[in-house]
Amino acid sequence: MQWTDTYISGVGAFVPRTVVSVEKAVQKGWYPAEEAELHNLAGAAVAGDLPAPEMALHAARSALKRSGRSPADLDLLLYASTWHQGPDGWPPHAYLQRHLVGGDVLATEIRQGCNGMFLALDLAASHLAAAPARQAALLVAADNYGTPLMDRWRMGPGYIGGDAAGALVLTKEPGFARLASVCTVTVPEAEELHRGSEPLFPPGVTVGRRMSFAARNEQFRQQVMPKGESSAALFKIQRALMEVVERTLAESGVEARDLTRVAFMNYSEEIVEQRCMAVLDLPMSRSTWDYGRTIGHCGASDQVLALDRLLLTGELGPGDHLLMLGTGPGVTVSSAVIQILGKPSWS
Repeated sequence: MQWTDTYISGVGAFVPRTVVSVEKAVQKGWYPAEEAELHNLAGAAVAGDLPAPEMALHAARSALKRSGRSPADLDLLLYASTWHQGPDGWPPHAYLQRHLVGGDVLATEIRQGCNGMFLALDLAASHLAAAPARQAALLVAADNYGTPLMDRWRMGPGYIGGDAAGALVLTKEPGFARLASVCTVTVPEAEELHRGSEPLFPPGVTVGRRMSFAARNEQFRQQVMPKGESSAALFKIQRALMEVVERTLAESGVEARDLTRVAFMNYSEEIVEQRCMAVLDLPMSRSTWDYGRTIGHCGASDQVLALDRLLLTGELGPGDHLLMLGTGPGVTVSSAVIQILGKPSWS
């Protein structure tokens, strides 16, 4: 969807100070040495026992403060997550309502995997545009993977799990950046890629089953791919990625060569290069992989953390364009273009 009057007024990030290096993980036997050599990742941010909603609160407070707005200005709160946030049956956005935004703000959780922030951008922009009185939305994503049923070092093929939170304040009044376009498509033929052969009932977490996308992907390749249709589905994912990028760029009025930086998911060097940068015909130096490799794949926060980092280091400035790109279970493919209009006072 193309947007003309939707802006970003604040960005917040919370990354734990503790970062466990890949070298230490290999020494401890947590991470295979051959994987370390193949993927060239550096480490993972580890939050310990700090709950994801608490990290979300830190990031949200920072984003609101930087935006110059108060919680009373908000019309919507969207909380994106990929992993368990607290007691089952309890909504994590309620924690932010109690401690930050209050109960008059429409709030809900988005469970769209690692693409949660893209869906939040689209929904929030639509919500604000639907009524003249609506002015601002707070978008938050947070995850802590340090739980018994998740192994961050073997989470999935080509990535390790990092703990973090990111937040954006979306407004109709001009901010330091403009949301030019955000697009999402789904390749339902490939939904088994993240399900594998695991039964739908009872849900794995209720019987203490460990979660591993790496294992599910392997099950998909061994049990589903021989049937024939899965190969076409995998090809369609890559084609969908190319198409969604082309659509987003066209709606934004920019070409790939005009992009200053590209924020993909915090995956291995070869995945970022082959699935993302090669598609755009851009060098890895324009990616955010150098930063992402140091903190791990932080769920739906990756692209927001990259934006925060680029602004703080001065690597994005007025007139620059950032392409954010990601995939999630389903399989969904999303992209967004952000145009930097000015230098934020806090950068």
